[in-house]
Amino acid sequence: MITQDSNPIYLKLADRICDNILSERYKEEERIPSVRDFAAEREVNPNTVMRAFEWLQQKEIIYNKRGMGYFVSPKAKSVIASIRKEQFKNTILPSVFKTMLLLDIKIEEIIEDFEQYKRKEK
Repeated sequence: MITQDSNPIYLKLADRICDNILSERYKEEERIPSVRDFAAEREVNPNTVMRAFEWLQQKEIIYNKRGMGYFVSPKAKSVIASIRKEQFKNTILPSVFKTMLLLDIKIEEIIEDFEQYKRKEK
């Protein structure tokens, strides 16, 4: 999920967990911190963390093993990528396209900049 300042805290927390999954700090099928531990770490109300966990569970990013805690779903990374791609396309790209039109930036310039960026990242 692409976090925006206007997003509720529980979605920002869910986004943080997703970042940790994508960076493999939390690996598939591994247990994530408990609601209480995550709340203490982030200095937020446990009810807010619970809302984030419920949202992640609804999206099948994490699942609950009764009495054992929450675990990362085997398909978590692909679900997160799918959600974030859709958000990127619906939220960020329209603004980028509008700016490109206003500033008369050609798509070819963007493609070249992107190719240079990829080369630097390797």
